[in-house]
Amino acid sequence: MLNSAHAHHADVVIVGAGVSGLAAAHHLIAAGVTVIVLEGADDPGGRMATETVDGFRLDRIGQLLNTAYTEPARTPGLEDLVLKPFAPGALVHSDGRTLRAGALTRARALTSGSLDQARIGAALARLAALPEERLLARPERTAHAALSSRSLGTTLRPLLAALLRDPALTTSSRVADLALRTFARGRLAVPEGGAATLPALLAAALPPGTVRTGVRVRSLATNLVTTEEHGDFSCRSAVLATGARAAAELLPGLRVPAFHQVTVMHHATTTPLAWDGSLLLDGDPDWPVAHTAVMSAVDPTRAPAGRSLVTTTVLGPPPPTRTVASRLARLYETATRDWELLAVHHTPEAVPAMPPPQDTRRTVRVLAGLYVCGDHRDTNTVEGALRSARRAAAALLRDFGIPVPSTPEAALPLAA
Repeated sequence: MLNSAHAHHADVVIVGAGVSGLAAAHHLIAAGVTVIVLEGADDPGGRMATETVDGFRLDRIGQLLNTAYTEPARTPGLEDLVLKPFAPGALVHSDGRTLRAGALTRARALTSGSLDQARIGAALARLAALPEERLLARPERTAHAALSSRSLGTTLRPLLAALLRDPALTTSSRVADLALRTFARGRLAVPEGGAATLPALLAAALPPGTVRTGVRVRSLATNLVTTEEHGDFSCRSAVLATGARAAAELLPGLRVPAFHQVTVMHHATTTPLAWDGSLLLDGDPDWPVAHTAVMSAVDPTRAPAGRSLVTTTVLGPPPPTRTVASRLARLYETATRDWELLAVHHTPEAVPAMPPPQDTRRTVRVLAGLYVCGDHRDTNTVEGALRSARRAAAALLRDFGIPVPSTPEAALPLAA
């Protein structure tokens, strides 16, 4: 190892302090490598951001995690992460009725008289039992084409759109199958305290001085990272852990994917709203809402006592607020005119698109000494971002001739 005491030198310089960059730093430091993480923004975390308004904690993009994710448990620094699960399955509102997808066994659904629920449960159970390599070996097309050939399209369409954040279902059918498999194996969940809790835990667990914010990187090479105002950082290797567009600007030749845009709207109720903690999907394509939930029923830390936080996701640009309020009144079967609109967050490049053909394990090693990670190198989820970080760290350690630590696969325990 190189052990210079110079403030602008480390074995590895990581550009980007989102979850991928922070996770990569943890994997490398655990193997004895010195690391500096440079972040252009004032705070780490990237797109996993949460703001506080009048005691409400409001996520900017509203990522849905899953208790079946294995990467958080394999990432140092996330030992104290608490996932707050939604009620099992998800409620789907379609054709004037609401049913629960993914929560009932086939026998229980048949007993309840819901043939649709029985068929959905059987299909999800088959996916849950299939090894990942079997899913990735299936013929690849768009999720829309795959769904059109099945008899469960009306119910599964809003679920897939929510999981993939892709209303037109242009995503690879293999990626869609992986998303449904994870949904069937666990429960949708959010980090306790807001999305920003996850990168905050990662950043806090790193050695003091590892993460340096407000540092804008101008260029990088295998042995040098230059910045606009903070001088040069010498290194033995560099890891590029920014979003896809910023990565391509720093490393010409990297492909810039298309993106899916997301709008998240947060409403506060004047009195507590009774809700069972379910994620409610809107299956009517004539309305802009993709899914909504009383988020404070899932994670009480997100709202002050005596009030409820309703978080609604639109897979597109911001719609008229009155239109959304009208639809929420129908979905929740309650008046919404007294609800307070706290924030509208529109993110044009919220998630990289993954159309077919799609390699869910895109290379993280550009060449010896230069690596790239992020949700654009894996699946476009928090799980994919963390896994790409572990893969990039492993590739770098192998090039350094350092044994790669073993990280057994394990899911996070289901939080109460």
